[in-house]
Amino acid sequence: MSISAEEVLAEIGPVQDILDEHDGVVTVLDTSDGNIMLSLDGGCNGCSSTPMTAMQIYYSLKKLDHINDVIFVNGELPEYMRTFIDQKMAKEANEANLEDTNSSSPRGEIV
Repeated sequence: MSISAEEVLAEIGPVQDILDEHDGVVTVLDTSDGNIMLSLDGGCNGCSSTPMTAMQIYYSLKKLDHINDVIFVNGELPEYMRTFIDQKMAKEANEANLEDTNSSSPRGEIV
């Protein structure tokens, strides 16, 4: 399943709202094969918050099942942040699986 540039931008909507206030622009360069290639432009150039913005975008997009990777051509997402998010998402998935497993068990008390 592929995703369009419009769908990518819609998915990062809350981040885009903040970028709009600071003249930041997310440019979607490619969406083929589940690999999203982005560039953060405009007010993002030289901004000290750009790595955090990239981290939020990466997290939002990686939550989608059909996204393999999110690549920032400007290098705005340091490897340690990417690793942190991947570990956080793995932990969240594990916790969700545990909740699903526990919810299938009968609850309550037999008296």
